[in-house]
Amino acid sequence: MVTGLKLIGKKYMSLKNKVQEYLNPEYVYIPLVVGNDTNISVFVKKGDYVYKGSILGKKQGNFSIPILSSVSGTIIDFQEKYYLNGKKIKCIIIQNDFKELTENKINIKDDMNKFSKKDFIERLKDNGIIGMGGAGFPTYAKYDTDKTIKTLLVNAVECEPYITADYSLILEHAEQILECINTILKINKIKECYIAIKKNNSKLINTFNLYIGTYPNIKICEVKNIYPMGWEKNVVKEVLKKDYDKLPIEVGTIVNNVSTIYAIYEALKNNQPLIDRIITITGEGLQKPINIKVKIGTLVSEIIERFNKYKDNKDLLFVAGGPMMGTTIPTDDLVVTPNLNCVLVIPKPKISPSIECLRCGKCVKFCPAKLAPVLIKDNCNNIDILKTYEVNRCIECGLCSYICPSKINVREYVRLAKQNIGKVDK
Repeated sequence: MVTGLKLIGKKYMSLKNKVQEYLNPEYVYIPLVVGNDTNISVFVKKGDYVYKGSILGKKQGNFSIPILSSVSGTIIDFQEKYYLNGKKIKCIIIQNDFKELTENKINIKDDMNKFSKKDFIERLKDNGIIGMGGAGFPTYAKYDTDKTIKTLLVNAVECEPYITADYSLILEHAEQILECINTILKINKIKECYIAIKKNNSKLINTFNLYIGTYPNIKICEVKNIYPMGWEKNVVKEVLKKDYDKLPIEVGTIVNNVSTIYAIYEALKNNQPLIDRIITITGEGLQKPINIKVKIGTLVSEIIERFNKYKDNKDLLFVAGGPMMGTTIPTDDLVVTPNLNCVLVIPKPKISPSIECLRCGKCVKFCPAKLAPVLIKDNCNNIDILKTYEVNRCIECGLCSYICPSKINVREYVRLAKQNIGKVDK
C-alpha cells in the first residue's frame, strides 16, 4: 500500500492564465552539467559561432549524452550560474543572433512509425533527451536494454504543491502526447501503457479522453491525491501492483515523465533537440505566477523581471523545484535547465527554534522509502551505523521535515548522512 499525505496544493496560483512564451532572450547560459554530473568534455571556445542544436559538450562515462545550444549565435564567455541543486555551475554564454539557424534538419517532418528501435535510441541520444521530472537521466538509456519491456508508465502525477508545468503541457498537447506514446509502443514492441494522473485532475483526464479512444493499448489510471505519489516506485506500485529493488525494468516497466514524452515527440517528429520547456514560476512573493515556455539557458531573473515582478516584500526565499523536494537558492541568478520544472518565490518564513526530538516516530511512519529518518539523524556522522540504515534509499521527499512536530529539518540531516556515505564509497 502506498503511503503519503494530502498537502495543500496551491496550484491554482499558476493556472489563472494560459501558458506564455519567452523564446528570444538576448543571452543564454548553458550549464555544463547533466543531472548532477559535471564530467563534461567541452567542444567550443570563446568566439565560436554555434547553431541551434549545435553540440557544445558531452557528458563522459556511462550514458554519454550531448549538451546542445538552444539558440544560434556567438559564444562570448564562460561564467558560473546557479543550478537547480543549489551549486554554481560553469555555463557557456551565447549571444543570441535571433536567426534560429540550424545545421541539422530540425523541423523536417518525419514519419515516426518508420523508426527502428536502433534509430529511435539514436534520435533520443542525439537530441539530448533527458528526464524532465527532476533527475535528468538520459532517456535513451532506459530503452537501450535487452530485457523485455512489457509496460510503459507515463508519470503525469505532478504531486508537489505549486507545480503545474506538466498540467499545462497536457492541456495544450494531449493529442501529440498520445501519438508519441503509441509510436513508442510500436517501435519498442511494448504491449501496454498507463498514464498515471491524480484522481482530482478531472480536466486532464477529460482532455486525454477526447483522443484516447483510437489508442486501445493506452489507458488512464487515476491515482491517489497524496504526496509523494509521483515517486517512481510509488507510481509503479499503485498502478501495476508491483515492487522492485532498483529499477522499474526489473518488473518489465519503463517510467517516463509526461514532459519527457513530449520532448520525445518533438525529437521524433521534428528532429528537434531538447532546447526549451514549460516551467512554473510561482509563489506568494510574485505578483503574477505563471507557466511559461522558455529556452534552455534562460535566466530566471530575466523571466521574472519581464513577466512576473516581485511583490513589495524584499525578504524572499527562492526554491529551485517544489517546496518539498526543491533546493533553496540565495538569489534569482538561476538558469533554466531541462530538469527544472519550477521556481518558487515566497516570503522568507519566520523559523521557530527547533525543540528536541519527541521520539514520536512520525517520520518513520510516513517515510515512503521505509527508512528511520530519526535514527539516521542521530547517527549522521557514524559511518558504520549508517551503512546498516541504507540511507541511499532516501528520495529526499521532505516528508520527514514536514511532519516533524519539533520542526527539525530532518531531511538535511539525512542528506548529510548520504554525503558522508558517498565520501566513504569513493
